[in-house]
Amino acid sequence: MPLTFAPYFEKYQALLGEVDAVFAKVKAACPEAVTCGLGCSDCCHALFDVSLVEALYLNVVFNERFPKGPEREKILDLADRADRAHYKLKRKAVKAGEKGVSTEQILADLARERIRCPLLGDDDRCVLYDCRPVTCRLYGVPLEIGGKAHTCGKSGFVPGGAYPTVKVEMLQDRLFALSGELAAGIGSSYPLLADMLVPVSMALLTEYTPEYLGVPGEDDPASETPGVVDEAPAAPVFARVENDCGSCGEAPGSAACASCGGSTSWVLGGPDDSRAKPDTSGKGD
Repeated sequence: MPLTFAPYFEKYQALLGEVDAVFAKVKAACPEAVTCGLGCSDCCHALFDVSLVEALYLNVVFNERFPKGPEREKILDLADRADRAHYKLKRKAVKAGEKGVSTEQILADLARERIRCPLLGDDDRCVLYDCRPVTCRLYGVPLEIGGKAHTCGKSGFVPGGAYPTVKVEMLQDRLFALSGELAAGIGSSYPLLADMLVPVSMALLTEYTPEYLGVPGEDDPASETPGVVDEAPAAPVFARVENDCGSCGEAPGSAACASCGGSTSWVLGGPDDSRAKPDTSGKGD
């Protein structure tokens, strides 16, 4: 029997609906600051990985919409080039870590790197826009990551202001939980399959066969009715933050700015604070 991901894709699509609603809420609250629009493809050059359920969803939709032909081959060629570039950057990051460079610095350096997404068309529009991952959908609004806030360098969010900020880690937890449910539901024998993170390029290039996913065949005695991992409860995705642009020698708001284009000095207050407190320790820059 062929694998089916439909039940998990339905839940993933529902999550995407929540994410789009959050983006719309922030945009309505800060219309002058959310500058996303046709022709802007800044987020289509950012480095990020997608979860198992996102990778499978992109892969299935891509194969359905581009089953064959020159356009498919062009996208796969671009994906191959992008994946090679991702690999080189990750190897560079590993070597930096081996030399004692801090994780924070490595992540800041990676945030400044740019690789064109293979799904970005010649007209600077995504060819699978309606199926884009969570990261793509939230790029233009402030995001809380690791206790700090980050935003697009092309946005209009002003340093020192307080804005509704999306708790990315809570969304990631839900994606991992859904990926775990999917892995258990298809009967994968790989215990760490749900923890898999890959760039969009690899999601397009991979052939997700039952063997690849660790799903035993019908004649395999290990094949039994798969279990289902309990769903993670929905969690609020908003926080309130106050930001203070760092001093890196670049113009605030530019892609080269360490605060606006990479790591930021925005620091959240405690979990009971309705408003975050600016960083005064000097460690946030």
